Amino acid sequence: MATLGLVEYDEATPEVKAVYDDIMATRKTDWINNFWKALAHDPATLRRTWESIKQIMGPGTLDPLTKELIYVAVSATNQCGYCIASHTAGARKAGMTDAMFAELMAVVGMANETNRLASGYQVEIDERFLPSRNR
Repeated sequence: MATLGLVEYDEATPEVKAVYDDIMATRKTDWINNFWKALAHDPATLRRTWESIKQIMGPGTLDPLTKELIYVAVSATNQCGYCIASHTAGARKAGMTDAMFAELMAVVGMANETNRLASGYQVEIDERFLPSRNR
């Protein structure tokens, strides 16, 4: 259960309803998921977070599937069950297959392992990997 509960549409203030309406219009859906309902207890955070998500996850250089795959990878690393579920659904909607998900999780696991090894061994960065050499 969400710490402060969930704010349903019919209980929301006009300010929250406006954000909910924008979420539904942007996503072409008729419902609001629990993440937004939980944030609605703080309308400023709800609006700020929605505006950021809308900008970052909207059209850009990266295609929608790539953005969702990155979101799933980071969510798995951060152990956010809600975000894993939500963005796995988004990735599937954008074309992710079971094989892609399995490969993504293998890459995430490998990256986490090698990141910890490099950190633990305090490995110095090779000169040819530095930004000045990669342009």
